[in-house]
Amino acid sequence: MTGFLAYDDLTPNAIELARRRRADGAGYIDLTSSNPTHQGLQFPQHVLRDAADRYWAARRYDPDPRGLLAARRAVVHYYAQRRPALALLPDQIILTASTSEAYNLLFALLTDPGDNVLAPAVSYPLFEYLAAVHRIELRPYALDERRSWRIDPASLHAQADHRTRAVLVISPHNPTGMVIQAALPALEALRLPLICDEVFAEFAYMASHVPPIAALHPALPVFTLNGISKMFALPDMKLGWIALNTPAHERYAARLELLNDTFLSASGLVQAMLPDLFAGAPEFIDRMRLHVHAGLDMACELLAQSQFLGVRRPDGGYYLFPEVYGWPDEEALILHLLEHGVLVHPGYFYSYEHGSHLMISCLTAHETLRAGLLRLIAALEHE
Repeated sequence: MTGFLAYDDLTPNAIELARRRRADGAGYIDLTSSNPTHQGLQFPQHVLRDAADRYWAARRYDPDPRGLLAARRAVVHYYAQRRPALALLPDQIILTASTSEAYNLLFALLTDPGDNVLAPAVSYPLFEYLAAVHRIELRPYALDERRSWRIDPASLHAQADHRTRAVLVISPHNPTGMVIQAALPALEALRLPLICDEVFAEFAYMASHVPPIAALHPALPVFTLNGISKMFALPDMKLGWIALNTPAHERYAARLELLNDTFLSASGLVQAMLPDLFAGAPEFIDRMRLHVHAGLDMACELLAQSQFLGVRRPDGGYYLFPEVYGWPDEEALILHLLEHGVLVHPGYFYSYEHGSHLMISCLTAHETLRAGLLRLIAALEHE
């Protein structure tokens, strides 16, 4: 057998098998959800309905390889309002069906089989699969846990070689919440294109705001990824974008446009709705941000009471990634917690295998979050 993951073992792991058994029996509290539609966070229906009605009233299909101009103008306006502002033109925006598709396009644009991309050592599993699709290597650079998960410049340089084509940067980082708040000399020294995932940019927490990486590194080619899944709690509507700063646009725009034109995956309906979504979003984003902050506040206060947990308040995002003391085996830890009726993810799901860590989503509805955290703390007290 040949092709994607042909030689990998895709049978469910021990945690998934235990989760299924528990789901069929006593059940559990799920503290892993990143799906806002499961947590009562619904974008205003009247905005969606009115925007869709305007599309159907004047429906016309005029495909553009970059995406609908009015939608791209709305994205440009969004970046002009960020701190610091990022000045872009509509031609510097490429609309995609999702940030996952944006990664796929950029891996195709920047790499050949056998090349490598530098990615943080605490990393979302999606990247491994996309790297396998393109037959490239993900080389992990370290995040320094003792320094609030800051990028380790020595590790970054050590991992780069003559076949390194880009650096993947996530700010706010998933799941540690680290926000890059100033230009990084190590990135400037490498002089490689940056693929910057900013899907949690609207959810600053301990940081006052999330600066666009492209504004911090204007001389490097920077591809900024975002979309409506996290920002507007609309994961089902499938629209994202790639914002190219001037160096990225000058060097790569023509080829990226052709790649996007090959698929034209972004929905014409959702593209047409995007200006209205941005216009109707501020109040909803504020409400969602307050929900996330309240969840983070509560979780940090509760977890800090346990002698078995080391928790840091994140710069941003809506996850916690606390360390668990006294449990050298992460899988055994997760199975123990699941046996006590609470589901969290282990650190090794995110390619991090130093100590034992848990991923907890503070997007979770507050009553459920509190009940799950209390159950988790009690389970650690009774190992």
